[in-house]
Amino acid sequence: MKKKTKRQKAIIRRRIFVTVLSLFLVAVIALLAFVINAVFKTSDNPGENISSQNSSSQQNDDNSSSSKPSKKEITATVLNTGDILIHDNILWGAEQSDGSYDFSKLFNKSKSYITKADYAVANLEVTLGGAEAGNYRGYPGFNSPDSLLDYVKADGFDMLLTANNHCLDTGLAGLKRTVQQLKTKGFDFLGTKETADDPTYIVKDINGIKIGMVAYTYGTNSSSGGAGSLINYFSSSNLNKFYTDAQSVIDSMKADGAEAIVFYMHWGNEYHTKPNTYQKAAAQQLCNMGVDVIVGGHPHVLQPVELIYAEGSDHTTVCLYSMGNSISNQRISEMTGLCETGHTEDGVLFNYTFTKSSDGEVSLTAVDIIPTWVDRYGTPRNYQYTMYPLETSDMAENYGLDADTVAKAKASYERTKKIMQKGLTECQQHLGCEIRFAE
Repeated sequence: MKKKTKRQKAIIRRRIFVTVLSLFLVAVIALLAFVINAVFKTSDNPGENISSQNSSSQQNDDNSSSSKPSKKEITATVLNTGDILIHDNILWGAEQSDGSYDFSKLFNKSKSYITKADYAVANLEVTLGGAEAGNYRGYPGFNSPDSLLDYVKADGFDMLLTANNHCLDTGLAGLKRTVQQLKTKGFDFLGTKETADDPTYIVKDINGIKIGMVAYTYGTNSSSGGAGSLINYFSSSNLNKFYTDAQSVIDSMKADGAEAIVFYMHWGNEYHTKPNTYQKAAAQQLCNMGVDVIVGGHPHVLQPVELIYAEGSDHTTVCLYSMGNSISNQRISEMTGLCETGHTEDGVLFNYTFTKSSDGEVSLTAVDIIPTWVDRYGTPRNYQYTMYPLETSDMAENYGLDADTVAKAKASYERTKKIMQKGLTECQQHLGCEIRFAE
């Protein structure tokens, strides 16, 4: 074999160098391509990673929002008080020298409680028959000045109940005129109508919660005189008919959007501090129908509050059988042979609260009772009347009353506590709200 020349050897070395250099450059280019691809994938083309991060963040947000209400809970508190009875003595004391009437003292100590509530209700147990019904007068045929409504409105009341045994005291014309005045003064009202086409009930939107309300009376002191279709009434001797009517009203209220149901009942025996058999039976049946709250009146004294359990379901109803009097001249000294215990001077401010949760469910979440006592002061033919709220027995001392009057107020508080404590505590424990008469 011939030996390679120097020239041949140089050519071979040059070829080897070129080959190695080419291979090196290919490797470098491949490495650069890999790096560039990786960089572009994570930086210049970040959609996948950012999308994944956003998805994870969104999932965390979703989990967070599911554990917190998307909307704040809302509440609606309704304050209720009993019979407004403008007896002759109240009229005489309110009459001014120019013939007008001043009723500003009636609720001036209660106004802060009334206006604090989202909605306030009282039982108007008088008629506004006007001059055409004769002179203004008290019991037995109540005819009060229209200006009474101005003061009641100014004190914070929003709705007045008119289904009671005195709603025909000035006849059919007086019943209709009373409704007309309520409309003119801007009140909601329940229980009587101006025409048969007027609503039987109301579905009131209070802070975004729709509460269906209706009022019934057991009857009237005067014959209906064609007013049957203008009064919501029931017969205690035919409760089955009442249940049928009540169910129809409940269905209609729900069809109109009612999320909670309240019945106002004018019923029971006067001056009896316990409910009678038909009150208990009707309350149980209303509970079975799904009514949330029952508020009673007529006896002119307080009757207990009770937590009622539905038959066949887990529904419960809070029933206050009687709120007693709000304003009246039914003093101990005036009640000889009828009620000499002082209970006719006692009343309550009864609050119930509905809550709408973030998922839209509405439920009764609180009830409360603040005892009240009506003081009469001044001289005959010029007596003045004021209703005093008594959150505690000692609160009477804060009103600047004399020692004898404070003692009467404290006695009233104790009478109310004795009637209300057991049932109210049971209701408040069941609802999980603050206990009023905690020991």
